[in-house]
Amino acid sequence: MSLEKTVAELARRVEVLEAEAEIRRIQARYMFLCDTPCPEFGVRDDAHRIDLIMELYAEDAVWEGVGEYYDGQFGRAEGAAAIRAHFEAFWGEKQDPALLLNAHYLTSEQIHVDGTEATGQWIHVQPWLFSDGKALLRSSRLNNAFRKDADGWRITRTRTENVFIAPLAADWASDHPSASVLMKP
Repeated sequence: MSLEKTVAELARRVEVLEAEAEIRRIQARYMFLCDTPCPEFGVRDDAHRIDLIMELYAEDAVWEGVGEYYDGQFGRAEGAAAIRAHFEAFWGEKQDPALLLNAHYLTSEQIHVDGTEATGQWIHVQPWLFSDGKALLRSSRLNNAFRKDADGWRITRTRTENVFIAPLAADWASDHPSASVLMKP
């Protein structure tokens, strides 16, 4: 292989690695911003949290729950305005019982880059603790899509499918923070 071809191939491979790293950061940031309590320092309220999440999405993105359990629970939101409304419905009103803890753990990652488009699959597990003492463990498969534009990579599709929901004993977690101080300077 000529030096010119070798350099071109190495440049292509570096672009793929950089794209994978950016997509990984975007997906992890999305999950981080969805955690409760929100660990992002300086987030004033849920409206601010939603603004930060929406920065990760393309204007024409789709957010959908699929499969026999999530079809009816989450439905489908097309476009940035509909996705924003989806998040506002989740956080916008006072939940009763209040959500005290929700943390996302990502695993089984697969990222596939094809030029300026990519897909990523993950499994995530998340414990939920509520103010009425209820607790559950949820797991979902994610099949998301991404596109690179002039401003970088953005989410073009969030697709989530239920793997399981398991009730947990009320005393499952004895200690949890009411607010995160992780990111304070």
